[in-house]
Amino acid sequence: MEESLKLRLELEALYADYVACLDDGDYDAWPEFFTETCLYKIIPRENFEQNLPLATMLCESKGMLQDRVYAVKETSMFGPRALRHLVSAIRVTGQDGESITAQANYAVLQTLNDEETKIFQCGRYLDRLVREDGKLKFAEKLCVFDSNLVSNSLIIPI
Repeated sequence: MEESLKLRLELEALYADYVACLDDGDYDAWPEFFTETCLYKIIPRENFEQNLPLATMLCESKGMLQDRVYAVKETSMFGPRALRHLVSAIRVTGQDGESITAQANYAVLQTLNDEETKIFQCGRYLDRLVREDGKLKFAEKLCVFDSNLVSNSLIIPI
């Protein structure tokens, strides 16, 4: 019991740090939550459930995550906004040797300067984590969003 509680607390801290990084706009730190060889995918629930490969955003390595950060910071043009990620129901769904699978619900709220806050996206994280240098990192992060509609301002990672 003590070991599972310790893992749960470690996961809660990891998810809290992950979303704080995104909410604070510290995009350069975002790839550091991942292993070198990783998979990051934002995919609609319908495609995920039907095992269709089309994703809204796909990065297959830490280098691709760093390219995404460069695109967000240097080449994308979008209006100022505040984002708030809410994460709940974090749970371990499996362990296999050094690999841990976990799942959590998420909601992302977006506030544009002159508008009311709106729900930007909600869904669930389906993650596979491994330990590197004593720290948990994402080897795979699937952001499975509930709606079939995609906001045209999906620029920043979820």
